[in-house]
Amino acid sequence: ISTHQDRYYTNAILLTYRYLSNDENKNLEKKIYDIQLGHHMYTPFKATVNSHGDHDRPFAGYLFGSFGINRFYKNESIIKTSLQIGVLGPSAFSKELQDFIHDIYGYKKAIGWKYQITDAFALNLSGKYIKHLTRNNSNNLDINWVNKVRIGTIYTDFSTGFLFRIGFKPLQKNINSIAFNANLNNNKTNFNNEIESFLYIKPILSYIAYDATIQGSFLNNSSPITFELEPFKFSSEIGIRFTANRFNFGYAIHYHTKKLKSLRVPNSNFYGSIQLNYQFN
Repeated sequence: ISTHQDRYYTNAILLTYRYLSNDENKNLEKKIYDIQLGHHMYTPFKATVNSHGDHDRPFAGYLFGSFGINRFYKNESIIKTSLQIGVLGPSAFSKELQDFIHDIYGYKKAIGWKYQITDAFALNLSGKYIKHLTRNNSNNLDINWVNKVRIGTIYTDFSTGFLFRIGFKPLQKNINSIAFNANLNNNKTNFNNEIESFLYIKPILSYIAYDATIQGSFLNNSSPITFELEPFKFSSEIGIRFTANRFNFGYAIHYHTKKLKSLRVPNSNFYGSIQLNYQFN
């Protein structure tokens, strides 16, 4: 969201393929599977920081693959579970990726990766529960309760908050909306793909028990730079989502309070995300 600020959660690339299950369940409207390949990259306040003492968070890279099951219930509740397997550290090739990106745009070469979090095996489980709370009579505003838990060798945390949608078009039910990646249908589902356009706000409060990208992995103690966590984090996501034929798009601004105990780190940080989806059928 800024040409002058690129810090902390500096880059992520997520490639996901989703498909409908043919299983039938009287309580479920849909079951959707997803397969994802992802990469997260973290740096201090500048990727060109070299001096050990100037780092205000560790360099870290996380490369993973995941498989998820998303259950959409007839009462508009959603339960999502996933398993991630990957690697944290130099074997995630974050240094090489950042060097490649900086070469393309003519930025200064990233330095300091020699101090990054060291290699560790990644295994993470996550679960998400979303409950529909209310929708107004004109069907252009709704509220949902969102909860997420992660346990594993990279992240262990719990989050709870709310998702507010404000529709430019009549809102789709949770179990058929791009807001929840639920807009997959075939001749067995009770929905069709509809035009969607809405703003959303998602304030979240999190308790962070463990973050290997900041603390280093508990599987080894060889990371040269680590920090203590700030256990409580508030975050908010404000964005827009809309459909266009087989495509749907999203842009969001993410705000969060500081994640680690360092006097150099500001009390809050911002970053942006862009989402593009294409529906094959």
